[in-house]
Amino acid sequence: MDFNDQLTRYFGTADLAAIHPEALAAGTERMRVDFGLETNPGRRFALWALMHMLGVAPDLDVAFKDAGERDLARDFMDMVDRAGEDDG
Repeated sequence: MDFNDQLTRYFGTADLAAIHPEALAAGTERMRVDFGLETNPGRRFALWALMHMLGVAPDLDVAFKDAGERDLARDFMDMVDRAGEDDG
């Protein structure tokens, strides 16, 4: 799943700055529904990662029943945090 493709799918644009608040709310709701229905672990993780970056992801214990998936999500969160530290 390509990040820009996912932004376009859920928000109609790959430009985060161009997303109107109403479109953000509607897109994140569609992501939550798709996340709940998704059975493919890779696509499910990609959706969660996008939601995490947008600040709308469910808690790890709710999102991932498998401990290994929760660990991967924690690793992703740590990686994003470290990348943010490098930018600032």
